[in-house]
Amino acid sequence: MLLKTFGWSFAVTAIGLVAAVFYGGWQAFGIVAILSVLEISLSFDNAVINAGILKKMNAFWQKIFLTVGVVIAVFGMRLVFPVVIVAISAQLGPIEAIDLSFNDPDRYKELVTDAHPSIAAFGGMFLLMIFLDFIFEDRDIQWLRWIERPLAKLGKVDMLSVCVALIVLLVAAMTFATHAHQHGGGHADKASTVMLSGIAGLITYLVVGGLSGFFENKLEEEEEREQEAEEEARKAGKPVSGVLLAGKAAFFMFLYLEVLDASFSFDGVIGAFAITNEIVLMALGLGIGAMYVRSLTVYLVRQGTLDDYVYLEHGAHYAIGALSVILLVTIQYQINELITGSVGVILIGWSFWSSVRRNKAIEAAGGSDSKAEVSSGV
Repeated sequence: MLLKTFGWSFAVTAIGLVAAVFYGGWQAFGIVAILSVLEISLSFDNAVINAGILKKMNAFWQKIFLTVGVVIAVFGMRLVFPVVIVAISAQLGPIEAIDLSFNDPDRYKELVTDAHPSIAAFGGMFLLMIFLDFIFEDRDIQWLRWIERPLAKLGKVDMLSVCVALIVLLVAAMTFATHAHQHGGGHADKASTVMLSGIAGLITYLVVGGLSGFFENKLEEEEEREQEAEEEARKAGKPVSGVLLAGKAAFFMFLYLEVLDASFSFDGVIGAFAITNEIVLMALGLGIGAMYVRSLTVYLVRQGTLDDYVYLEHGAHYAIGALSVILLVTIQYQINELITGSVGVILIGWSFWSSVRRNKAIEAAGGSDSKAEVSSGV
C-alpha cells in the first residue's frame, strides 16, 4: 500500500536528485534535498485539506488530480509561476524572463522579491477565507471548543467572513503604505497594488469555491435519488456503493483544489529564494516536495485517516489561518521559513495527539454514542 501510493514520489525523488548532481554537482544535490524537505514541511497542512476534498470525488477525478494536477503543481506553480511573476512585474516577455532566470539569477530574485507583496496579499486572502469559513461554521465535532463555540455563533451573521477578511486586508495595506511613507521608500504606490491583489484573492475564492459549492449542492438531489435506489437495492439483496462527486461538481472542485495548491505554494516559492536563485534547482526541489504532498493526500484518503483522527482537519485549518496571517505579515516584514513550516507541523501534530486522546477516551467508554464527543482537554 505504502509503495503503491508513494512509488511515483520515490521515483521522482531519485530522478530529481540524480539530475541535480549532473546539473551542479553534490552542492546542487544538497540544495534540492533541502528544498524538498522545505516544501513538504510547508505543505503538510495542504495535504490534509486536499484529502478532505478529494475523498468526495470519484476515482476518475482522483486520478485527474494525481496526473494533470501534478503537472500543474510541479511545472505550473513551481517553474512557470515565478517566471510569469517576473515577466509581469518587470514588463518583460516570457522568453526574456526565462533568459533572465538562467543568465542573471540575482536580478531574477530581486524582481520576484519585489513582487512578493502582491503575491502574499493574493495568497494570504485566499487562505484566510478558507480558515474563516471553517471557523465560523457550526459543526458537530469541535476541537478547541472555547474558540470554536463562540465563533460558530458569530458565524450566523451573513457575510461575516468576507467582512473580517476585508478589514484584515485594509489594515495590511495601510500598514504597508504607512511604513513605506515613513521610511521614504518607493513602495508607497504599491499599497493600492496590495489592496487589489488581496481583493483578487478574495474574489477567486468566492468564485471558485462558490461554483464548486453550487454544483455540489445540485448534486444533492441526485444523491437523494441514488440513496433511494440504494435502499431498494439493499432490500433486493444487491451490492450498493456511496455517491461520489463527478461531472461539473468534481470539475469545479478540482479547480478549487488547484487554486488552493497555488496559494499554498506561494510561501514555498518565495522561501526557496532564501536558499538558491537557480530556477532549475528550485523546480527540482519544490517539484519533489509537491509529489510527496500529492501522494500523502491520496494516502490520507485511502487510509480513511481523517475519519479516524477527527481533529486533523481542524488542525490543518488552524495551520491555514496561521499561514495566511504569516503571508500578510510578510508583505512588510520578513519571517524565517523555519517558523512558517514549524507552525503548521505543530498545529497538525497537536490536533493528531488530541484525536488519539479522543479515540482512547471513546474506547474506554465502550464507544457509546453519549461519549462520541469527548473533550480534547484544550
